[in-house]
Amino acid sequence: MNRSPSISSNNRQNIQKTDTYFINVQTKFIFVTGGVMSGLGKGVTTSSIAKLLQLADQKVSCVKIDPYLNYDAGTMNPIAHGEVFVTEDGGECDMDIGNYERFLNQDIPKSHNITTAQVYSSVIEAERKGKYLGVCVQIIPHVTDEIKRRIRKIAEYEGLDFLIVECGGTVGDIESLPFLEALRQMRVEEGPQGVIFVHVTLAPSLDVVGEQKTKPTQHSVQELRRIGIQPDFLAVRCTLPLEEKTKKKIGMFTNVTTKDVLSCHDAKSIFEVTQMLYDQGIMDSIFTKFGKVGMVNTSANWDKWNKIAENMINHEDQKVKIAMVGKYVTLADSYVSVNHALKHAGAQLGKSVDIDWIDSESITDYSTLSNYDGILVPGGFGTRGSEGIIQTANYAREKNIPYLGICFGFQLAAIAFGRNVLNLEDANSAEIKADTKNPIVDLLPEQKDVSDMGGSLRLGANEISIKENTNAQKIYNTTTISKRHRHRYEINKEYIPEFEKNGLIFSAESDGGKRMEMLEIPSHKFYLGVQFHPEFNSRPGFPEESFAAFITAASEK
Repeated sequence: MNRSPSISSNNRQNIQKTDTYFINVQTKFIFVTGGVMSGLGKGVTTSSIAKLLQLADQKVSCVKIDPYLNYDAGTMNPIAHGEVFVTEDGGECDMDIGNYERFLNQDIPKSHNITTAQVYSSVIEAERKGKYLGVCVQIIPHVTDEIKRRIRKIAEYEGLDFLIVECGGTVGDIESLPFLEALRQMRVEEGPQGVIFVHVTLAPSLDVVGEQKTKPTQHSVQELRRIGIQPDFLAVRCTLPLEEKTKKKIGMFTNVTTKDVLSCHDAKSIFEVTQMLYDQGIMDSIFTKFGKVGMVNTSANWDKWNKIAENMINHEDQKVKIAMVGKYVTLADSYVSVNHALKHAGAQLGKSVDIDWIDSESITDYSTLSNYDGILVPGGFGTRGSEGIIQTANYAREKNIPYLGICFGFQLAAIAFGRNVLNLEDANSAEIKADTKNPIVDLLPEQKDVSDMGGSLRLGANEISIKENTNAQKIYNTTTISKRHRHRYEINKEYIPEFEKNGLIFSAESDGGKRMEMLEIPSHKFYLGVQFHPEFNSRPGFPEESFAAFITAASEK
């Protein structure tokens, strides 16, 4: 699918290019809010609407507002908040940015993740520089103006037909109020044909009664209207399709047209939601509300997307069992991009990938790993669970089980080889044991004087050189790739000669040979470690190459 759909013909004449950015006076804004409770799927709703517009040949992107005081997601606990998604330009962002990239098959810059800390920092910095001399700096208008400025700048710079903005949190939370106020103001400023609101809410079904309840949605919309926002659409999460009588009741008490009360019921795959919304007429309603004439649906785009979406769910008879051994297994969203990447690879090969999450801190019987077709160790930090990962990597090597180690999994695979093949019993990472005599993994030189934790890692995309006649070259079919990173430690080059004498080679490097990027054991069925994070580049229909190779190897009996 086209990564950057062309600007629609009806808008092209309204766009002028300057030296630094596009100005598009026709950009339309869709704001997605959430009520009742967290975790209802605002990100999937946002992504699905964006995909529908992309399929209609509109130039579209998404923004995620996170109303927390962290500057970015970099220091947040993945068990509590889900994975940290890394963008091409080195942003540590909310995992919904990953959803947007996967649905749209396009890169999203870090500026598209707006946090309270970023907004307030800009306002405070401006105040210190004297921008507001003589003025009492307040939430309204100064903070809300900064929020609006950031949103409009993205739309203008990228020359977008549509920008969909997801406001994180739940309506009624105090943290979200300045953002909701800014979005309300934009509705007034842009006019009713410039902004529409989609509110994601819940219609639970109680087993005892058996009917879909509307009160949570009613109360949520009342709260939204109390702060001055009337939703144009309601995306109602429910277990089974929303009944017509339920739609009518919700519409009556929320002042939303019945046809714009949309059922977002359970589906086998999140990629089915796009079709679900389309079948309920959301596109006709969106274009009507925005006063756009002549909505285009390109069948070629739809054919490609439907094939991708169907491919994600139709392989239950061909299963591949993968053990994911990591530190943050109590929350599936901790490794959401890895989970998706595995499923993308499986779908492409006509396989269904079953993932068992195994806690590296508690695993004791490594023989159970023989029950799996492949073993994957994702990224992580710190000492907890590291010994379990080292033992896992060694077991996969000894038993010839396909192994893929990402970042931390790459580093600890090297340590496992050092201990068990090179007989360096105390081999370790300086991150785990600072005084180890054999620091196979050591701190990046440029990190030695860094004390700040936030935004201080090696982040974003870097060019990687792959050695010829290696498995890595076969996997990527090239000698140069660009991949995203998030790490502070690296392989100690002093040990490389001993590794390569004993059957483990480093098949890719970066920064002119300063950093090792990939390791492999050529004699093994499949044993690959990567310092980068390939999962962030995987998209449905376009699986990342190392994942595709891993699942292929795991499928071979």
